Amino acid sequence: MPKHPKRPCRYPGCPNLCESGTYCPEHSSESPDRLRGNATERGYDAKWRRARRQFLQKHPLCANCLSKGILAPATVVDHIVPHRGDQRLFWDKQNWQPLCKACHDRKTGSGL
Repeated sequence: MPKHPKRPCRYPGCPNLCESGTYCPEHSSESPDRLRGNATERGYDAKWRRARRQFLQKHPLCANCLSKGILAPATVVDHIVPHRGDQRLFWDKQNWQPLCKACHDRKTGSGL
């Protein structure tokens, strides 16, 4: 019996599950940086920047800080559920939340 549940492969569009690690055996030899692509390749283009700016104008405070009674300006539009290349999920505004950079880095682990 496995010790941990299997997780989805992080390779964009891959339906495989992983016993361990981030990528399934089929994609484990791929370089994560090459797979990820640059921001524009991941969909963060001029259209996204306009949508992001409009969303932050309507939602200027960090949702996480606000839930703790702290007023902090939001600077990041976070995808609540990671889209992993799924354009429907990427553009679903119900999946967006305004966060400050510190809260976003804490959530995604990118501030390590």
